[in-house]
Order: sequence, then structure tokens, then C-alpha cells
Amino acid sequence: MTIDRDQPIPIYFQLKTLLLEEILSGVYDPEERLPTEYELCERFDVSRTPVTRALSELAEEGVIIRHRRRGSFVNPHWLIRSPSGPEIRLLLPDGPWQAIVQRATPDTTNLSIATAPVDRLLEVVRRAVGEGRAPDIALVDSVWVPELAAAGFLWPMEDLDPDWFESDYMSDFLEPLDQVNRYRGKSYAVQAEADVAGIWVRRDHLDQVGLGPPTDWETLETLVSALASRPAGPRHPLVFPGGSRGGETTTYCLLALLASNGIEVVDGDSITLDDPRTVHALGFLRRLLDADLISPDVVSYEWDRPIRLLATGEASLSFGGSYEGRTLSAYTGIPLEGLTDRFMFLPMPAGPSGTAASLAGGMAYAIFRQTHDPKRAMNLLEHLLAPAALVEMARSSGQIPPRRSAASTVGNQVPFLADTTAMLRHAVVRPAIPAYARTSRQLQMMVEGVLTDRFTPAAATARTAELIAAITGLDAN
Repeated sequence: MTIDRDQPIPIYFQLKTLLLEEILSGVYDPEERLPTEYELCERFDVSRTPVTRALSELAEEGVIIRHRRRGSFVNPHWLIRSPSGPEIRLLLPDGPWQAIVQRATPDTTNLSIATAPVDRLLEVVRRAVGEGRAPDIALVDSVWVPELAAAGFLWPMEDLDPDWFESDYMSDFLEPLDQVNRYRGKSYAVQAEADVAGIWVRRDHLDQVGLGPPTDWETLETLVSALASRPAGPRHPLVFPGGSRGGETTTYCLLALLASNGIEVVDGDSITLDDPRTVHALGFLRRLLDADLISPDVVSYEWDRPIRLLATGEASLSFGGSYEGRTLSAYTGIPLEGLTDRFMFLPMPAGPSGTAASLAGGMAYAIFRQTHDPKRAMNLLEHLLAPAALVEMARSSGQIPPRRSAASTVGNQVPFLADTTAMLRHAVVRPAIPAYARTSRQLQMMVEGVLTDRFTPAAATARTAELIAAITGLDAN
């Protein structure tokens, strides 16, 4: 198959058609990487522009899924269901989840698993539902559940297996995990794992300045100043994702900081962001920046940049989430069981108007109404959420198991998980609203606007509260 330059059909469209024919004929296995843009340019003797457009359109149409640093892969759920027998289709985020699910699945169950980058997962879900090819089960961020439930995409869990819901779910799953997956009184997803927001601290850097861990904003500022004043100190004493490039991690850290000063973005039917305590929190960050205690580059950090700086010793403290424990372990070579010997993970230090705080989140399993066999999907979910399976998940991922029984077992073996589970019990949650994704984006732009000096803290707070009210339809105080 070749490109015919004498045809009036654009080169990119010819290339897209050729790739589509190869995909339909089974040239590429779903787990096999498609040729890179460079390889396609060489193969078809074309420039990069038509290749990029052809692959982009195939991705936009759901035919392929593109993974940063890994390449492009055929989306197995775009293909016709396997004729070899009933299969359950799962959509999972990149990372350890495919292996975790496969280990917990009975041998008699035929799985078809597609994976997508975390930052594109919601987009992939929306497109699949819109095209009538939703997965049977997807692992989604719990803050997306209200949006998907409000749109009528999901089955309520209590409708699929009332007995399991009462005997297992209601009796053994940790608070506050149930409330984040509820919409209008029903549970539309079940937490697969939990994580909490807080502050990472290198123990060796604390020892070098002779100070203890920060307990409030004042001791945090004192500690960061002491670290910055050392001649051989770290390049970045305190790091965090401070803008839209950090995505949901930016929001996660910001909401924990606001909670530590007594602020929640939404309270019932009202937007409660526009408050002097929010202005104070944003002003605190701006003061650290003006004093050269944080780098202006934080606004351009991607979500995993801060934890990598902490791992290499270029940073001493980092706002982040407990889900970064696995990343920190991988970068430092320290087993998860020994992570707390070198690093602390603590609640966000208390602000002047609050107490030390944390924020709970995580990924949740949801069953879609387009599934061919919801009862069978629910049966698989119960296997994935069995206590033994969750213990194995926690050991391999560093995430908090959502069941009390599993958390108790693994907490005795991994101190880091015992510490983060204890933080979960007193954590607040992100706003459980259908428009959360757009709300989160406004919060990211708010902190970015303050750190780039485009807005004063007061102006940024008032403007963001007004925009969130318009997005959500909720009242602004």
C-alpha cells in the first residue's frame, strides 16, 4: 500500500485510510505499538505534517489511543467484540492497574482491557459513551462520578447487587469514600483505592537545619527560609504544581491548602470560595514566591515534576498526594516498606484560620449502562474489591485500600500505608458536583494567575468564585 500523489485526495487522508485498513485487517495487535511518526514518514516518504494529522484524527475518532512516551496503540474497544465468548471490557488508566486487575480476575473470565493516559481518561470515556461503545467497567477519578451519573451513563451499585451492597460495601468500606461516589442518594461507583493530599518532607534535609516538620504555615515558612539560606541547600526548598499544566494535582494540592485554612470551595448549594481565608492562602503562596522561597517555574510544572525534584534531593518539601509514594519509591530505589525511614508524608500544615488538613480522593470502578451484562460486570467488580485483592493492590501500588479489613492487614506491613490511612479518616473531599472538571480548571487558573502576578489574590478569588458559580449554577456568597 502506497500514497498516490497524483490523486486529489489529501495525503493525510490517504495515510489515515491505509492505517485504518491495516487495523481492521489485524495487522496491529492491540498491545503492539503502531509505527512512530518518524517510521511512518520513512515508510511512506511523506513529511511529518500529514502523519501527525492522520494519527491525531484516528485518536480523536477513538480508533487509537496515544500514550505519552509510549506511542500509539489500537483501541481494542473500537474493534468488534471477540467472537471467542462473552468478554468484559475494561478501560483503565496507565500504570499498574492492568496487572492488578488481571491478577484478581478469575481464570474463567474473558477480559478485554484498554488503557489511556490519566489526563485523557475522561475524554476517552465521554467519546466511547457518545459513540455507543462504552466499556463495561471503567476505572475513573471519583470526582468524575457525579458528571457521569447525572448524564445517565452509570448503573447505581445498590441496584445491581443489593445484598453485596449492604453486607460488604456499607459495613467495610472506609469513610469518606462513599460520599465522593454518591449522586442524589445513590452510589454510582465503588472506590478501587484511596489517596490523600499533604506535604512530603525529606528527613535528611530537616536534620541538616536542625528543625522539626512543619505544623503550621509559620513553621513551614521558617523551615523553607532556613533551607534556602544554607550555602549547599537545595535549589528548590519547597515545590508544588502551581498551574494548569499540573492538571488535577494542582487542584488537589490547592484544595488541601485551602482546607488547612478552613475553606471549602462548595458548601451545599453555595460557592464559598470568595472569602478572606482564600485570599490569605493565595497571598501566602505569593509571599513565598516574592521571597524566592519557591521558584516561579512551579506554574509550568507537570504533575510529577515536584516529586522527582524531591526524589533527587533538589527539593526538600513538596505539596502532593500519597499516590506519589510509588513514584518516589521507583525514583529513589527505596522499597515502599522503607519509605518512611527517609521521607515523611504529613497533613497540610495549619493555616491561621484552620487546622492541619488533608483531602481524600482516588480512582473508582463504575459500571456503564451500555454494558451487555451488568450482573456479570458486577460479579467481576466484587472479585476486584475482595479484601485479599485489595491487599495485593495496596502492596504493589502504594495506594490506600478502601476496605477497613484490607487497610488493617496492609497497614501492619507497610508503615507508609498505615500513616496515610490514618490521614484519610479526617480528610475532606473535593466538591461532588457534575461540573467538577470545569471547576477544577478554574481553580488551577486561579493559583496560576496569582503566581504569575496577573491577578492579586483578592481579584483572583472573586473572579474565580464568579466563574465557578456561572459554570455550576450554584449561588455565590
